Amino acid sequence: MKASKQCVGRKFLTVIFLCAIFCLLLAPISRAADAPYKIGAVFSITGPASFLGEPEKKTAEMIRDEINSKGGINGHPIELIIYDDESDPTKCNLMVKKLIKNDNVPVIIGPSTSGTSLAVVGVAEEEQTPLISCAASHKIVTPIDQRKWIFKVAGSDSHVVGKMFDYMKEKGIKKIGIMTVSDGFGSSGREELLRLAPEYGIEIVADERYGPKDTDLTAQLTKIRAAQPQAVVNWSTGPTQVLAVKNWRDLGMQAIPLYQSHGFGSKKNIQLAGEGAEGVLLPLAKVNVGPLLADNDPQKKIIMDYTQAYEKKYNEPISSFGGHAWDSMYLAIAALKEAGPDRAKIRDKIENTKGFVGQHGVFDFSAEDHNGLSKDDLVMVVVKGGDWALAK
Repeated sequence: MKASKQCVGRKFLTVIFLCAIFCLLLAPISRAADAPYKIGAVFSITGPASFLGEPEKKTAEMIRDEINSKGGINGHPIELIIYDDESDPTKCNLMVKKLIKNDNVPVIIGPSTSGTSLAVVGVAEEEQTPLISCAASHKIVTPIDQRKWIFKVAGSDSHVVGKMFDYMKEKGIKKIGIMTVSDGFGSSGREELLRLAPEYGIEIVADERYGPKDTDLTAQLTKIRAAQPQAVVNWSTGPTQVLAVKNWRDLGMQAIPLYQSHGFGSKKNIQLAGEGAEGVLLPLAKVNVGPLLADNDPQKKIIMDYTQAYEKKYNEPISSFGGHAWDSMYLAIAALKEAGPDRAKIRDKIENTKGFVGQHGVFDFSAEDHNGLSKDDLVMVVVKGGDWALAK
């Protein structure tokens, strides 16, 4: 009887021991199943380009919280690792290296500007890490054979120039003066303005440049006015684009329409320029004008959902720039959902994405096109009554 009880006791202990071993073996599997999916981000949250990076950061964080509240990506919460490059290309380069080598992220969104993006594409290529830039220059994704791992969600400067020139042709404008800032964004835009003008039958009669920290553009505008153009194009971001509006107005040049680049695409710029911005024209992504879109526009619902969520959370208007983060975040999420945290598979998933309805258009990526947009994804807008209106 005693031996029988000892036998039962040994069997019980054996079962307990085996259960413990099974649980120990199962624990790593369980932890792996619930492990966070990392998304790296580098934005210009401070510095001269903070007006870009701040709404990008806020949008990315809002999306992270929304996805995690719904259970994450296939059960994996998003771990969003954000660094501030302070609008500095050198610091941006260091932050991207940190995300790849220290944080081991499988995908990066950002940077915010063309200059910072161009400073890091080589790093992402060398480390074979997919990067989805929020900036505009076509050079970020071209030549394509040197940009296998690089994508971008902002419409290219070539698209913006094409949309602008189409509108000018409709208005009978054949002679223009241009003024561009001497940084990566301005230089790339200037190249496209000069390159595409002959194709649209447009003559550039004045070509002025200025520094990103200049505080007066009167001299440039005066020279442009002397050349007797039918329109003026300013291509910059930050304070100089508001300065261009004020100096244009102060010189009484309203009879010569002022066109801005898509860098002007924030209502904060309208507020800063005040009444002087009335009549300013520019091509913009539809994210800026959601309420003005037709109800059957495929982008309207997601734009309005984003607009309402962002403005409710942050009590400020949306901009093109936050929309860049929306597009890049959801592209990364879609890739992680299908491919998991595998860099090469994420890259392939993004490259083969078709019909992705975003804030900046309906994206169709391919091995030949890592932007996936065209000038048809833009609309011409005009500042009217302190707000955007569709230009006619």
